[in-house]
Amino acid sequence: MAFAILQIIAILLNVAITVIIVQAIMSWLLAFNVINLQNDIVNAIWTALDGLTAPIYRPIRKIMPDFGQIDLTPMVVIIGIIILQDAILPPLAQALIG
Repeated sequence: MAFAILQIIAILLNVAITVIIVQAIMSWLLAFNVINLQNDIVNAIWTALDGLTAPIYRPIRKIMPDFGQIDLTPMVVIIGIIILQDAILPPLAQALIG
C-alpha cells in the first residue's frame, strides 16, 4: 500500500514538472507574441495552467528577490521537485518498504 502511494506521488511530481515546463514555454510564446490570449483555446489553456501553478508559485515568489521581467520561480520549483524525487522519496520508500 505504501509503495502504491509513493508511486502515485512520483507520477504527480512528474506531471507537475511537465505542467510547469509547458507553462514556461507558453509564457515565452505569449511574450514574443507568437500566440495571444485573444484566441479562446489559448486563453483557456493559459487560465488552466495558471490555476494549477499559481498556488505552488505564490509562496516561492514571496521569498524570491525581484529580478524585473525575469521570473525564476518555475526553475526553483522544478529544482525543489527534483530534490524531493531524488533525495527524499527514495529513503522514505526504503524506510516504508524495507
